Amino acid sequence: MGNKVSNEQPATNSDLPQNPTQPSAFSQERESKKGEQETSNQQQIWEKHYQEWRDPMQITSQWKEASETDRKLLQYEIIGDWWSILEQCNITLLITREYEHLLIGVRVKKGMPKITYTRIPHPSGLTVDRDRGIVHIASTRNPNQIYDLMPASDTLSRLDIPGEKREDRPLIPVRSHFYPGCLYIHDLAIIGSNLYANAVGQNAIALLNNDGSYQRVWHPHCIEVNKQPICGQNHIQLNSIAAGQTLETSYFSASCEEISELRPGHPDFPVDGRGVIFSGQTREPIVGGLTRPHSARMYQNKVWVDNSGYGEFGFVENGEFVAVARLPGWTRGLCFYENIAFVGTSRVIPRFRQYAPGLEVEESICGLHAIDVRSGNILGSLVWPYGNQIFALDWVECQFSSGFPFLAGEDRDRERDIRLFYSFVIDR
Repeated sequence: MGNKVSNEQPATNSDLPQNPTQPSAFSQERESKKGEQETSNQQQIWEKHYQEWRDPMQITSQWKEASETDRKLLQYEIIGDWWSILEQCNITLLITREYEHLLIGVRVKKGMPKITYTRIPHPSGLTVDRDRGIVHIASTRNPNQIYDLMPASDTLSRLDIPGEKREDRPLIPVRSHFYPGCLYIHDLAIIGSNLYANAVGQNAIALLNNDGSYQRVWHPHCIEVNKQPICGQNHIQLNSIAAGQTLETSYFSASCEEISELRPGHPDFPVDGRGVIFSGQTREPIVGGLTRPHSARMYQNKVWVDNSGYGEFGFVENGEFVAVARLPGWTRGLCFYENIAFVGTSRVIPRFRQYAPGLEVEESICGLHAIDVRSGNILGSLVWPYGNQIFALDWVECQFSSGFPFLAGEDRDRERDIRLFYSFVIDR
């Protein structure tokens, strides 16, 4: 038989079964679009990251929301001769407003009032180391922090930006130290050449070291059990320091002088007339009968204090509290310049209204008051209508600093802020 010739054509690629793993044109297009979308999403995410943390106010406070300041918090009203009194003193007042997370500077120059601010989390104690030119401020969140601020006198002259003489000398954070939240730091004071704090959560006074460590160095006798101090919880609200030359010549305020089942912060913690001031030397009270005292200070060889629960300000004499003035709010924050006391008042936090038995709670205001310590007359006041809580006051000379970097009452000059923090020179 001869060979049979086939009419079948050779198979082509299109005739062969398709590889199920090989993408079709449709799937390739879909994957391409998906890849483009993912790239677009990534670019948006990266751009968001690139734009974040650009505001110096965020960086210096280590708090992203710091730049979101409600302008109402900075609005103020003036009563009496407030501005003229402050100008005569030629000082800048520094204020911590703890629950609003605000630091505020107030001064007058050539008849022109100036209010500045910046933000840190829950600022409380404030003290000025006048020998070293450092302002120390406590941030009482968990963990606690101590911020050190110094005035910027210039900005560097660089190829990319010109230098600028900063006559306002704003206070710039130059470092911060972290401490355990259980210290519950309140007041700060310079005693000798050292920085001390109320470790309220440990019923003690703590020495704060430059390396971020601390030591308990003083406590009242009343917290001892079997001759050992109880430091595991807040029992007496040991909250302020009237700084003397040494710990032994200093004085310390507290809400009570005994350990009890109910502790400070409990809604039923009894306060009326239980507050005391302890002697650093004897570790015993030199005066009682106070109600939630704060801001004890030494001035003209007397111990002065805010009797907060009654809105009073006064001094201790012969074992008694002598009220010099009564103010419309929870008195807290106190400093002196010559014969003028600057006293802060705060609103009463509603859940703690029982801690203010001597106040008309709804009428309490957030503000500063200049008081003549000789007569008790209120010379003038600055009131923040939308303010809440003031914790501490202190002052620096206007030549030292005008306050903080950001101006209240006007739009921020962000370019100027950026230049300042980009090339500031600290006056050391």
